[in-house]
Amino acid sequence: MLSQEAIAVKEALERLQLENPSLLNNHSDAEKVETIQYHMSAIMQSMGLDLTDESLGKSPHRIAKMYIEEIFSGLNYENFPKITTVPAQSGQLDMIKIDNILMNSTCEHHFVPIQGQVKVAYIPNEKLLGLSKLNRIVHFFCRRPQLQERLTQQIKTAIQVISNSKDVAVHIQATHHCVHSRGVRDINSMTTTSSYGGAFQENFDLKREFLGN
Repeated sequence: MLSQEAIAVKEALERLQLENPSLLNNHSDAEKVETIQYHMSAIMQSMGLDLTDESLGKSPHRIAKMYIEEIFSGLNYENFPKITTVPAQSGQLDMIKIDNILMNSTCEHHFVPIQGQVKVAYIPNEKLLGLSKLNRIVHFFCRRPQLQERLTQQIKTAIQVISNSKDVAVHIQATHHCVHSRGVRDINSMTTTSSYGGAFQENFDLKREFLGN
């Protein structure tokens, strides 16, 4: 059963064409684990790995459970965080900002890690969000095969929907292991993406305050 917040966020992302590419899938988590385990076994065997070995034998099942229950759990809106809000006091205009939210996601092109930090802020309109809920929203969307550009927009849109405030800013700086550990193998490069809504888009001083430490 999806929460009202999850439904509202999902509908907003679909309307804005910011949802992850996906197909309708009514399989249970147990069925998904079983299917991934089967195919992961075939992948490992095609690489010449011996699945009768004690160290490797349970790896397909471990990987399948990890995909469904952990690192890709954000594909299932039933896992969307429960959101706690309280009414904002009249005249509450101060920016609320959280720095250094740890980001662990997965590149959808090569299925290797994207790691970095996320900064989010919003100006309350009618609702104040529990502080940890902002972190949980970030983590939910990180737990998908992702593009950093899309992830940035998803986080901003979700906070806008839940807070009922257009004044939201998101800034991500991350290392992509598809660049770090393969291909060009540039271990020093970082990718930065930002998305601004409402007052953050219009007010340079506010944007500068958000980006400052």
